[in-house]
Amino acid sequence: MSVVVRRVGPEAAADVLAVVREAFGARPALDPPADALGEDVDSIARLLGRRGGFLATIDDVPVGCVVLDPAPDGLVLRRFGVTPGAQGRGVATALVEAAVDAAAGRSAVKVVAREELPETVGFWERHDFVVTGRTSPYVELALWLGTTFDAPDADTMRLLGERVGRSLGAGDLVVLTGELGAGKTTFTQGLGAGLEVRGAVTSPTFVIARVHPSLVDGPDLVHVDAYRLGGLDELDDLDLDTSLDSAVTVVEWGSGLAEGLADSRLDVVIERAVGHAADDELDPRRVSLRWVIGQ
Repeated sequence: MSVVVRRVGPEAAADVLAVVREAFGARPALDPPADALGEDVDSIARLLGRRGGFLATIDDVPVGCVVLDPAPDGLVLRRFGVTPGAQGRGVATALVEAAVDAAAGRSAVKVVAREELPETVGFWERHDFVVTGRTSPYVELALWLGTTFDAPDADTMRLLGERVGRSLGAGDLVVLTGELGAGKTTFTQGLGAGLEVRGAVTSPTFVIARVHPSLVDGPDLVHVDAYRLGGLDELDDLDLDTSLDSAVTVVEWGSGLAEGLADSRLDVVIERAVGHAADDELDPRRVSLRWVIGQ
């Protein structure tokens, strides 16, 4: 009887559409009508193809959904809905928590509500979203997220990497920057755990690139060390047994080289915390995450 939330893509368009129609169809009539009521399977599949979404189920029955739409200034939540029979059972909160977790590295999570539905606006405000604009009949809200994290030890670094790994999807590019020994491979170990891939993640310095296949029918992890590469075009000569479009590609020492591998990327910069020397026994790190869209 518990709520299960899972990440989905275009393959789940029919289930997501069914939830959208039931959830939005049960709301009071609006003028103009909600755009969600004009969706069909193909349009939902296109939306899910951008960044995927989440489908919530109870006893394997779809009861809630949200579509993720990346934007330069954050992650926009679209088609957020819960079927009437499942309301009051924590479905909406579970979807919000999953979406916020998926926004790792982005500055904000954003949503648009209707001013005629004050209870909906109140729901978002109870989840710490604040009103950022009003263009009748729409109310824009945002939850501002941190993009800089302290990692006092290797375990914390791995846990941060694991959280980020759960937010990534096929075709994503992660560019890791940090001095020798900063923790780039430790962070990537966490990514591998979040993606649930096979094999121990170690530095690929001598093989240049290593592929870790998914254990859960998700994207593979391609782990690249660009330190000895003259350019990322040399990846074409590595005979990788997976397509970068269907994998998550992580490039250590990739700044200035890897940007052309994808239309967008997550820049991860790892630095030693200010005030700590390199030989400090604790030697904490500071990790900055930033999504770069359309470059």
